[in-house]
Amino acid sequence: MTIVSPPLHQLTARECLELMAQDRLTATALVEACLARIRERDADVRAWLVLSDAARAEAARLDALPKAARGRLHGLPIGIKDVFDTRDLPTTYNSPLYAGFQPAADAAAVDLLRAEGAIIIGKTDTTEFAACGRDAATANPHDLSRTPGGSSAGSAAAVADFHVPLALATQTGGSTIRPASFCGIFGYKPSAGLVSREGMKIYAISLDTVGWYARSIDDIRLLQEVFGITERFREDPAPDASLRIAVTETPYHSRLAPESLGALEQAERHLRLAGHHVERVDLPDGFERLDTGHRTILHREGAAAFRNLARRHGKALHDDFHHRVDNRDKRSLADLKQAQDDAAQARMAFDAFASEFDLIIAPSAPGFAPAGRKPGDPVFNAFWTLLQVPCLNMPLRLAGETLPIGITLTAPRYDDVRLLALAERLSSTLTGAALAG
Repeated sequence: MTIVSPPLHQLTARECLELMAQDRLTATALVEACLARIRERDADVRAWLVLSDAARAEAARLDALPKAARGRLHGLPIGIKDVFDTRDLPTTYNSPLYAGFQPAADAAAVDLLRAEGAIIIGKTDTTEFAACGRDAATANPHDLSRTPGGSSAGSAAAVADFHVPLALATQTGGSTIRPASFCGIFGYKPSAGLVSREGMKIYAISLDTVGWYARSIDDIRLLQEVFGITERFREDPAPDASLRIAVTETPYHSRLAPESLGALEQAERHLRLAGHHVERVDLPDGFERLDTGHRTILHREGAAAFRNLARRHGKALHDDFHHRVDNRDKRSLADLKQAQDDAAQARMAFDAFASEFDLIIAPSAPGFAPAGRKPGDPVFNAFWTLLQVPCLNMPLRLAGETLPIGITLTAPRYDDVRLLALAERLSSTLTGAALAG
């Protein structure tokens, strides 16, 4: 018997899986509920570039499988950012140059999701090539006049607006974490290199990372396990142990709006009240240069990524990409080498620094989602991407505010499993802090 309350489209992925395991929910019913929600809302939200004609047939096929043959994502509708190749849906990168382009095979991440029983329900809107140029048309579900953030705009909005329980994203600067903050959902960027980028449009080879969105930490962990991120780098502290937590405004604190400062202050206060040791910290010396270094690597590697398109298409390619290819900022190879050297040293310095704490908490964005459709400022995300560390956006709501805001939880490289475990332990304290004020 299929459940009717709460609405199917509002269930988390884990809740859906449990109900399907109990034969109380079918993949067909879940897909229909998600498609109905999309029909109801997407004329305004505009999260989707294309929906799959095969989703219903795939749901019926999965419903006919014996339980022993079901994968770990059996029957779950998932959105795919339109920078991942999909064998049965166009992959346009939100670029007019690739309108209707149809890859022959799935990206590795998409293929793995399908192998585990996921249903690819459609492709979500993105900043052009997940880089620059054309902005996504997607609106923020909390206020349609505001941006959901970029470049993973459609994926973040689709999860936040209950179109799907899960969606793939990417991050080169702040394209997973910042939209999660603007849209009020959990967003996760793993440590670099743990998820395959095969079949994904590359912007900067040193920086691009596969990420994803969900409405619970448990759902973030579900995909973490599917993607093979299960090995512990550090052992978890005892369940009743007081945690040592660092809170930082980062070297870019002058760009923080009052709401982001307030989120950090509330989190700090309520963590202290819960008995944890919380310390305000400055990040190691030299970290103030990392944003500039990140931009140097981004633009020089972006030049390589888009040089062929600039040569092939000329002025038909958005001028932002010619900006990279022509190196209009005059970033030299010496600058690139210095940026890479600084990044290597900073990674080791941060790993040593962060190992003194159980968690580091930092801003996820300068403030609330701004008006318009621009992606937003990645300054509070880009240096974490450069450091290659795991990041989780924890969505909060400030008392008296209608828009969400997020904080970033991070840890040393490859400490992903422990990071999620501690985030789940602290979730009620942190979310309760935001709601209580």
